[in-house]
Amino acid sequence: MTWASTTGWERLRSAPLVVEEHPLTNPLLGTHLFAVPVTALYAAFNLFLTVGLSINVSRVRGRYNLWRGDGGHADLIAAIRAHGNNVENVPLALLLLLVTELCGGNSMALHAFGGALLVARGAHAFGLIAASRVQMVGSLMTLGVQLGLAGYMLWLRPWG
Repeated sequence: MTWASTTGWERLRSAPLVVEEHPLTNPLLGTHLFAVPVTALYAAFNLFLTVGLSINVSRVRGRYNLWRGDGGHADLIAAIRAHGNNVENVPLALLLLLVTELCGGNSMALHAFGGALLVARGAHAFGLIAASRVQMVGSLMTLGVQLGLAGYMLWLRPWG
């Protein structure tokens, strides 16, 4: 029975999947590609959050008919910073998640880090927009995820 002929439930109950059975290949270079499903999942979720924050900035700008700067409006400043801070922090965290996944990180641990990152960024954005202390919780969680990923990656000993 090959991997492709089994149902999802059978795969779940079976022995771990052997990736070499169906390697992904770069058609131009003939080199093997690596699947990084956990990183891809949280990259998509964080993209949705970033797009939502971007739409919020446009919505608030439209309310004031202001397309450059912030005009000194506190809610527009908060919306701009919520989006900007997300764009500043998410790429590094996703890069850490990617490298940790490529170094052989445990799938459940990677999901825990990815989920915590998404919650942290959502909390930070909400806290900025709503002027709440949740912002600080989100900020500290983001730092914790980044430091935790770096520590876990080093614990995996990627250098051999």
